[in-house]
Amino acid sequence: MRWKRVPAAFSASKKKNDLNLTNWSTLHTSKPTRPVKPQTLLPVVLLLAACSKPPAGGDHGGGQSPPTTSVTLAPVEQRELVEWEEFTGRVEAVEAVDLKPRVSGYITKVHFQAGALVKKGDVLFTIDQRPFETKLRSAKAEVARAEANAQAMKREFDRVSALLAAKAIAPEQAETRENMFKQGQAALEAAKAAQHSAEIEFEHSTVKAPISGRISRAITTTGNYVTAGTTLLTTIVTVDPVYVYADIDENSLLKLQALQREKKMFTDAEGRMPVELQLSNEKNFPHKGHVESFDNRLDAGTGSMVLRAEFPNTDGSLTPGLFARIRLPMTGKYKALLVDEKSILTDQANKYVLGVDEAKTPAVSVYKAVVIGPAIDGRRIIRSGLSASDKIIINGQARLPQPGMPVAPVEATAASKETASK
Repeated sequence: MRWKRVPAAFSASKKKNDLNLTNWSTLHTSKPTRPVKPQTLLPVVLLLAACSKPPAGGDHGGGQSPPTTSVTLAPVEQRELVEWEEFTGRVEAVEAVDLKPRVSGYITKVHFQAGALVKKGDVLFTIDQRPFETKLRSAKAEVARAEANAQAMKREFDRVSALLAAKAIAPEQAETRENMFKQGQAALEAAKAAQHSAEIEFEHSTVKAPISGRISRAITTTGNYVTAGTTLLTTIVTVDPVYVYADIDENSLLKLQALQREKKMFTDAEGRMPVELQLSNEKNFPHKGHVESFDNRLDAGTGSMVLRAEFPNTDGSLTPGLFARIRLPMTGKYKALLVDEKSILTDQANKYVLGVDEAKTPAVSVYKAVVIGPAIDGRRIIRSGLSASDKIIINGQARLPQPGMPVAPVEATAASKETASK
């Protein structure tokens, strides 16, 4: 390694600085000491400078409490209510008919418009009536012939007693006349039965609506041949009222049965279990009905039981086949505690709300674990964790990183008035 020559000016300057430091040290100590190098003093100077700086945060020193946060308080609401549970159902007609002819023949006329409302007894189809009319006339003629024959046999039989008394006929002849009379009466009854059958067939050649309701299109139209009991002419469904079928799960069914045993079931004015219905394009549950019946067994495959509810349908909005949401009362009336949905927070294990301990100065937020129930009108039922006299924070929770922070509570009514004035 080669050493470089140090310039004379640098060497002289260094000696001068060393002399000044030596003089300063001599003036401030009673005993002579060794000269102190600048490299040794530098860490000490930096340490003193760091200790003299104010702590970060300005006026809030390490020993001072965190700032007070303004929050809005609201009391826990207590309301008498009934809890409802929702299920999926399907609207069905109370009565539905697949209309088929009772006689065979060719359709000569269709008397209705597709989708119209029809009444029981309205004429819907006409089947060619000529063959049935001919058969009816023939049957009537046969009845007339049988009546004439029966009357002749009766007159012959009526003279038997007088002829036997006068010994004008043998007893065997009397028996023959009696038998002929009875045969004439039987033939007359057979002719009348054939006439009645012909009348029924003629009547059935005019197809009438068996129920009142809304009719479908004419599936079989004019000119087509129809077979009795086979050919589908059209369908009719009743409109008002309607049924709604829904599957009730096992747990819900057990709840309802328990309420019924304990006589706590919520019922309507007529003592029936109420049901409310909502279609897919509706809000809330505007349709009111009642439970008509439960099935007689639970389906082991699905773990559910079929419920049938009945709803009035005077406006015809409940079309058979529609899906619907229904809800049933799953409790009796009781006083429930409700809080604003926005006030409920979540940590890793629990749902909780923040209350306020106003006994301390300043007041601090308090952690309160709660067990929640279903939501009702934007508010949440609280099963446990709160009492009716409690007040909770409904606004300002986001500015509280943890419970125990100092707060400045403001009542919800006062806060709303202040906001309105601004």
